[in-house]
Amino acid sequence: MFNHALNAYKQVDKNTISGRETEARVLTEAALKLKKCQESWDSPNNDAELDQALRYNQKIWSLFQGELEREDNPLPGKLKIDILRLAAFIDKRIFEVMAFPAPEKLNIIININQNIAAGLRGSPGPGV
Repeated sequence: MFNHALNAYKQVDKNTISGRETEARVLTEAALKLKKCQESWDSPNNDAELDQALRYNQKIWSLFQGELEREDNPLPGKLKIDILRLAAFIDKRIFEVMAFPAPEKLNIIININQNIAAGLRGSPGPGV
C-alpha cells in the first residue's frame, strides 16, 4: 500500500515539475556528486565515484548541448551560444580532471552547476 502511494506521489511530482526545475535539480545533483568526491578524495572508492560523477556531469551538459542545437529551441541566439561555450568549457574541464585528477579542479564545475541551478530557480546562487 505504501509503495503504491509513494509511486503515485512520484508520478504527480514528475508531471507537475517544470522543465526549469528539472534542469535545476539535475544540475544540483551533479554538483553534489562532485562535492562528495571532493570531500572524500582520499577514500578507497573515490576513483570509481569520481568517474561516475564526471560522466554524469558530462551527460547532463551533452543533453543541454543537444537541446540548444535544436531548431525549435526558444532561447535567444546569443544565450544559446553563451551556454554552448560554457558547455565546451565544462567538457574541457571534465576531460582535464579525468586525465589529471585534483580535487580543486572540481570547484569550477561545482560552482557553475550550482549557480545555473539557482538561476533556473530564480534564486541567488551560492556565494552570490
